[in-house]
Parts: sequence; C-alpha cells; structure tokens
Amino acid sequence: MLSESSSFLKGVMLGSIFCALITTLGHIRIFHGNRMHHHEHHHLQAPNKEDILKISEDERMELSKSFQVYCIILVKPKDVSLWAAVKETWTKHCDQAEFFSSENVKVFESINMETNDMWLMMRKAYKYAFDKYRDQYNWFFLARPTTFAIIENLKYFLLKKDPSQPFYLGHTVKSGDLEYVSVEGGIVLSIESMKRLNSLLDIPEKCPEQGGMIWKISEDKQLAVCLKYAGVFAENAEDAEGKDVFNTKSVGLFIKEAMTNHPNQVVEGCCSDMAVTFNGLTPNQMHVMMYGVYRLRAFGHIFSDALIFLPPNGSDND
Repeated sequence: MLSESSSFLKGVMLGSIFCALITTLGHIRIFHGNRMHHHEHHHLQAPNKEDILKISEDERMELSKSFQVYCIILVKPKDVSLWAAVKETWTKHCDQAEFFSSENVKVFESINMETNDMWLMMRKAYKYAFDKYRDQYNWFFLARPTTFAIIENLKYFLLKKDPSQPFYLGHTVKSGDLEYVSVEGGIVLSIESMKRLNSLLDIPEKCPEQGGMIWKISEDKQLAVCLKYAGVFAENAEDAEGKDVFNTKSVGLFIKEAMTNHPNQVVEGCCSDMAVTFNGLTPNQMHVMMYGVYRLRAFGHIFSDALIFLPPNGSDND
C-alpha cells in the first residue's frame, strides 16, 4: 500500500513538472510553422555623410531641432551610485530622461514601478512612456544604469529611419531560434513598435507577464517574444564598416581585447567612431567617459560635422 502511494505521488510530481515545462515552452515558443520562423535580423547602418551633405543647411538645422529621444532608465535602490552618475552625465543629453525604480528612493526622483521583477518593470515603463508621451516623442531608448550612451550618435544613426515603421534595434543576440536586442547595450523602439507592443501587453497568450513556471527568461528576451507576435524583429545597428554601435562591454574591455587580438590595430580593432553605447561602467568610468566624449578638446582643431544636434531647452548638458 505504501509503495502504491509512493508511486502515485511520483506520478503526480512528474506530471506537474511536465505540465509546467509545456507551459514554459509555450510562453517561449519560437513560432514554428509561420513566416516569423524564417526571419533573420537585418544589419542597419548609419546614414552616409555624403547623403547628409546633400540636405540644405536650413533643413539640417530643422532636423537637429525636431529630432527628439525619450530615455528610460531602469534602476533599483542598490544602484544608487550608478543612478547618480547616469543622472549627472549622459542623460542630460536626452530630450527627456526619466528613471523607473523598483521602489521609492528619497534621494532621487523616480517613477515607482512597485516590483523587483525586471520584466514587469520594463513592461510598466514602456506602458507609462507610451501613454504619456506618444504624441511627443517618436523614439524611445531604454537602458540600465551601467550603460553610457552618446545620444547625439544615436540621433545621427536614426536620422534616416522612419519612426512610423516598426524599428526595434540595438545589439542583437541569437538564443536558439529567438533573436533579441540585448538590454546590456540599450534598446531602441520607434513609436510604431511602441504602439504594437502596447496593444499586446494585456494579452497574456502573446505577451505574458511571467516567462514560465520552472525558470524565467530575461526581460530582453521576453520583450522580443512579445514583439515577434506584433511582427517586429530585432535589428543590429552598425556603422559603415560593419562595426557594432551598440556595445555590451566597456571601452576599457574592448581596448584590452584589441591589444591582445589585434596589437597592431588597437584603435581600429576596438570600437566604432560612431558608437552609441558602452556597458558595464562604474560611476567613475561614467565621468571619465563624459570627459572624453564631451569635454576634451584639441585646441585649434575644428570638427566640420554635417549636422549638429542642439541640446534640449533648459538643459545643463555639456
């Protein structure tokens, strides 16, 4: 009798695990049997400088004023030192930047998401941003507080991209059949992608709040699953030489790798001149990046950029 009970309990446990596994795989399924399965991500490149020079000076000035990016930074109280560094450095160059926190923090202004779950934070942040700013911004950039972003390079990269098209871009990663944009390098969504995403947030079958019962998948993968249902696919952002412009590592780490792998081409083997993001930075490294990108000047050397992006009105950016 005891043996039969034991076998019964084992059967129940195995059955429960099997059902949970099916549920999880259902949430992470990679869309076999339809056109989504055959998609390969595109390699999107920044505009050619010669093409920009063909635009009249008046049109270029109008572009620089009208092109705006809203920045979303996901933070937690333990990130307070990083939070401070991000607030004091690159986010000043966003047209508007807001911090979305897992809970209230007295020392910094933020929007409380009331959850520690990064995927739920991301969902809520995107919904908040879309509901409040869909008529004001066409591009939405999301990052973690370990990321340093050069917003002017982001704007230049997006210059010839139509935000009424479903853009979802950054540094793409392939996981099985799923291609997604890594949150480590920052994620860019056009207003069209934001519309499509928000239309799915209340449909658990297509965009579940939880990735599964046995294990959780990362928030950037969860986002890709939801966007695939909306016909939005990951796009890898590159410069004219094919180098990534959204980076998941720090400049220091890239240079160290270049010195090891390409000792005769440390600079050329490192990073794109049009890099948009670097990741894995400490607060001190954030300030060093700010110095190198925005403050250090060679006296008498003038850059003749074809386009200048003006800072937001009232901004104290560098």
